[in-house]
Amino acid sequence: MVTSVGSSILTALGASSIDTSSLVDQLATAAIANKTKALTDRETANTAKISDLANAVNSITTFSSSLSSLISGGSLFTQPTSSNSSIVNVSAVAGSRLSGLSSTIKVERIASAQTLTAAALPGAASPVGLGTMELTVGDKTKTITITSANNSLAGLAQAIKDSGLGVTASIVTDSTGARLVVKGATGEANAFSLKVTSGTTGELDRFAFDPATYDPDAVTGLTLQQQAQDAQIVVDGVTVNKASNSFSDVIPGVKIDLVSASPGTTVSIGSSQPVDSIKQAVSDFVAAYNEMKATLTAMTGTEGSLRSDAGIRALVTKLGGLTSTRLTYASDGSPTTLAEIGVSTNRDGTLSLDSAKLSSVMASNPAAVEAMFNPGQRSDNPLIQITNAVGQVKGGVYTVTNATPGGSGSTAQATLDGGYTLPLGATGVQASFTSAAAGLSFDVLGPVASATITIDLGLQGALDAIKNELTASSGQLTASQTRLDNEKKSISDDKDKLTARDTAYRAQLTAQYTRMQGALSAFSSTQSYLSQQIKLWTNDSSS
Repeated sequence: MVTSVGSSILTALGASSIDTSSLVDQLATAAIANKTKALTDRETANTAKISDLANAVNSITTFSSSLSSLISGGSLFTQPTSSNSSIVNVSAVAGSRLSGLSSTIKVERIASAQTLTAAALPGAASPVGLGTMELTVGDKTKTITITSANNSLAGLAQAIKDSGLGVTASIVTDSTGARLVVKGATGEANAFSLKVTSGTTGELDRFAFDPATYDPDAVTGLTLQQQAQDAQIVVDGVTVNKASNSFSDVIPGVKIDLVSASPGTTVSIGSSQPVDSIKQAVSDFVAAYNEMKATLTAMTGTEGSLRSDAGIRALVTKLGGLTSTRLTYASDGSPTTLAEIGVSTNRDGTLSLDSAKLSSVMASNPAAVEAMFNPGQRSDNPLIQITNAVGQVKGGVYTVTNATPGGSGSTAQATLDGGYTLPLGATGVQASFTSAAAGLSFDVLGPVASATITIDLGLQGALDAIKNELTASSGQLTASQTRLDNEKKSISDDKDKLTARDTAYRAQLTAQYTRMQGALSAFSSTQSYLSQQIKLWTNDSSS
């Protein structure tokens, strides 16, 4: 009976110490399990939203960039053609409309640059003499100074190049030695002279040149190898002189590069419209749009991470209106929207293409369809020349009135849509920053009572406008990104707070169970004492 009682006491007190560490971990983990799971779920959802939002923005950016690459490649807009590219090369100026182009060009001569050479010296390091020279181009003059620091053929060449007057100098070395070659820019106005203003006779004057006194039979300075002259061409019967062999202001919208002179030879300039490429581009656009729409639908569906996001809803809504968005501003009744050329929006938001309608429009008005894919800008008055880059101004038609060029001591002036403009040099003006035409700049080449400037952003511009509006600092996609970033930070802060509470709770439990461990040790001592007494009692009882 006593033995049974002793065993019960031993069992009640416990024969071993408490595993405090394990017990604290289990209790603390259990205490925060629900909150930890909730935070983990929030973090997982937030990460998915941020990733999907980035993918959504990237999808429209990629879509726009792909279209931009296709357009910039030149395969979607009319290109000028030359019947003889060994004489004249032609290409389209960005934003130009070249439908029906037909001109002729005769290249009587090409522009050349004045080129001078000096007598050979032993090498580039050979001294040329101390002193000064005057380099004159037109009405501009710079002093060329040779000191002991740069007294060499190479030093003289560098000093000429550093003048900043557009004259280059180089050293050509052959079996006879090193020769200085000095060359200006093309065109008669860029002819130049080099005159010695100080120095020892027989030194720097070896590199002098005066076109007024030059005698090829009695050369004492530089030798004229080629004189400066303007290019001369005949365009549709009109003789035109140009200082350069490359220019864009003779045939509207066409950049002309003269390759060689061929007096009397007529080169025909026409145009080639990529009808098949444009048709394919419309079809490719519809397919790419539907692929992007499928991505957005997955994000905004009932199981999508962004199903309630305002920014994505705004993006989907704006893209849904793309077929009815005005892409060009033709005033002749030509189609200006995708819907008018056969692209329609289905009930599920995807696009479909009526190929028969597209073919019909391409047959009757291919230029209108081409314009939808290619940003363009034009003025209806040749005295108003647009100078800003294509795509920098909001699409629309802007009215210029009371335009006058600048004069001596005055700047150009013009009124734009009834508002003021800012001067931009002697002939240029630009729209004010608060104007609907912000970014528009143009030159006033003569008095103009009234003119219109038309800006066609095309499909590329429409896509960029959607992206730029939604991703601007106050845009809805930017707001979504900010909200998700704030949520991410809030989750991180909550995790830090939970970790702090968990650490404090574990410390509390550890202290509590440490005290229990101490009590248990005391109980163990008592248990040992009682066990000994029980054994004595048991032995005594047995005897």
